[in-house]
Amino acid sequence: MRNVHNILVGALTLALVTSLGGCGSMTHRGVDTAVGAGVGGVAGAALTGGSALGTVGGAAVGGVIGNQVGK
Repeated sequence: MRNVHNILVGALTLALVTSLGGCGSMTHRGVDTAVGAGVGGVAGAALTGGSALGTVGGAAVGGVIGNQVGK
């Protein structure tokens, strides 16, 4: 189970880093939303032991927070 968790966190981190490459033409708020969703997804996965629902929920909450905190 620990290996699955490590693979999931690694995959989410890779997806976040890869997706940030497409942020060159995004607005500042859009970038903040994307970063918030990525960080929230990783945090949700870590806190729920790799649960898909926790990952998606964390990404949703992180995206909203990133959107609202952005300048």
